[in-house]
Amino acid sequence: MKPVPGHIPLLGWSRKRWVDWLADQGCSPVHAASLVREIHRHGELSLERMDSIPRHVRAVLFGQTECVLPSIVESSCARDGTRKWLLRLACGDVIETVLIPAAGRATLCLSSQAGCALNCTFCRTARSGFGRNLTAHEIVSQLWLVRHRLQPDIPVTHVVFMGMGEPLANLDAVADAANLFRDSHAYSMGCRQVTVSTAGLVPGIDRLRQVADVSLAVSLHAPDDALRTQLMPINARYPIDDLLAACRRYVDGGSRKRKIIIEYVLLDDVNDSSECARALAKRLRNLPCKVNLIPFNAFPESGYAASPESVRTRFREILCEEGIVATTRRPRGDDIAAACGQLAGDIRRPHEGMPWVDRPVLMHEPLSTAPGAMA
Repeated sequence: MKPVPGHIPLLGWSRKRWVDWLADQGCSPVHAASLVREIHRHGELSLERMDSIPRHVRAVLFGQTECVLPSIVESSCARDGTRKWLLRLACGDVIETVLIPAAGRATLCLSSQAGCALNCTFCRTARSGFGRNLTAHEIVSQLWLVRHRLQPDIPVTHVVFMGMGEPLANLDAVADAANLFRDSHAYSMGCRQVTVSTAGLVPGIDRLRQVADVSLAVSLHAPDDALRTQLMPINARYPIDDLLAACRRYVDGGSRKRKIIIEYVLLDDVNDSSECARALAKRLRNLPCKVNLIPFNAFPESGYAASPESVRTRFREILCEEGIVATTRRPRGDDIAAACGQLAGDIRRPHEGMPWVDRPVLMHEPLSTAPGAMA
């Protein structure tokens, strides 16, 4: 289906789509690379300022494209430097995006859906219900905003699809965004710098391998089907054996050596026993992977508590003794509800005096009226 004139999403199209579209318009496809560089590498959304694009090509683009960016409802900064933005999309749905700076790197945690439909019991996002899938434009706009407007002084080196939503339930848009992040003319990220996390949609894992060259993280959180189904209802549809078989297919036969990241939230007296650790090691023995142990991040009325540090340490030691590479993730941003499992997209009162609140920006506005970097 051809795009409706005036409704081509400027941020969401890949270089290949621009090549095909420019050719259809009678323009040289060679300008697609320049267009992608202007938009994504240089952060330019005004056609008038895209000096590397010939005037006659810009004339064709004008009136055919649009770029409405999300508006900022709230910005929060944690004690450890983690930043979180509550964003309102053009339709009114809200999402959250988190920037996690560290020495020599900065990771952006992106949302792929407004809400989530999977109902994992230990995740706050599930409590907000499901709104809709985000478009590729809306996914990419999160990185574009942070890189070119909100925190231009912090280079984003890694992107993880670990925000609101199940990425593989919105695979087409997620793959389009991930491939843009990897494009050398756009954000030029390596395959290990882009990670897609899933609660275990087996068909999506198989298809992801075909449409995007990225790292895969799998939320496991239990060593057996009975417990995992209690924690993650999706397990009733895609049990652990089927899920791990898909993970093996994902890493087999590729041009490079891959490992699956296994995510495991430790819940006090639920899935953190020594028996659980040994059962988990047995499950993972033949899978090239590393286990990322995650302390539970509390939220109101969750019904769960974090495992004591001594229990977390013993769990990791057992995995290592069994030959499984395991690390414990240090919580980041938990004091502003920005840590794993805490994102909910709540509407809260914006900070007084914050610039650019609830104000979408159209692509053809002069740059002098666009928002500057936020402190």
